[in-house]
Amino acid sequence: MDSSLPTTDTLGSLGETAVLARIFPRLPDADAAIIGPGDDAAVLAAPDGRFVVTTDTMVHGPDFRLAWSTPFELGWKAAATNLSDVAAMGARATALVVAIVAPANTQAATLEGIADGLREACAELAPGCGVVGGDLSVSDTLVIAVTAFGDLEGRAPVLRSGARVGDLVAISGQLGLAARGIELLFSDAVDADGHPDTARVPALRRAHGAELAAQLTPRPPLGDGVLAALAGATAMLDVSDGLGLDARRLALASGVVLDLEGVAIGVAGLALEGEHGEVTAENVLRGGEDHALLATFPLGIELPGGFRPIGHVREPGAAGPEVRVDGVPYETRGGWDPYEDWNGSRG
Repeated sequence: MDSSLPTTDTLGSLGETAVLARIFPRLPDADAAIIGPGDDAAVLAAPDGRFVVTTDTMVHGPDFRLAWSTPFELGWKAAATNLSDVAAMGARATALVVAIVAPANTQAATLEGIADGLREACAELAPGCGVVGGDLSVSDTLVIAVTAFGDLEGRAPVLRSGARVGDLVAISGQLGLAARGIELLFSDAVDADGHPDTARVPALRRAHGAELAAQLTPRPPLGDGVLAALAGATAMLDVSDGLGLDARRLALASGVVLDLEGVAIGVAGLALEGEHGEVTAENVLRGGEDHALLATFPLGIELPGGFRPIGHVREPGAAGPEVRVDGVPYETRGGWDPYEDWNGSRG
């Protein structure tokens, strides 16, 4: 970056070419890139002959608030959420393609911060993965869209549809902490009219750093996705929309019942009182954005990495595939649905 350029330059004042010139040096290189950014498309090596691909979009309003997140945190989260989906297939992330749509009066430093977040997330969570291209455009709303690629390295992908009766249900990662973080932001980082208030965020970070970090800069257990595949996981998915909803997705895809143990997932009581404060059963089952890995394994194998047992796969009864908690059907939809839940007030 040219330090002689003023940091208050906006996207509109610089133009696309100058903005890209300031962003490219900040982005991570990808080990799999044969041709990286600069041409009409990137060229990636795919030694396996197959590749995993996924995409996700973050929109100001329903997905984040600039009053609460720094540009660095936005870049980090945009990378982490996509990298987690690659890991959930049992693949190793190799490359990202990033498109950013922003108002013309957005400061160039904002995009530089997003680029820094992308770089550091890749370096910590998925070494060797980098940004190989993307697009910039203009809109009234800031939008970050990321497409991620992954290498199966000769393994079969781990699908949602492979869980078998008798399998062990296991989880790797946190449950409920990210949901507690967004609750705290909506309760304690708003002004008298209920609007997000940047001035209140520093104190909240000091008091509840773990909860806010889980929400704003998630650290999914990406390495455990590959370890799960190597250990023989029969099914797996990323818990991004809430354990209740995502477990139901896996149950439906596999045609089974997932019977979860309340103590194991932390919902045996009304709430958990721990080092991070109060994480409720609602946070765990409906909160979303944990980006833990939910998987099923043949009974009797040693669980890999950070996976811990939370239940068993059962034969479906008259009700068909479903989720149960301690044998009782969990009938609440659970989780975050952007079409049903977005009302203009959720961040």
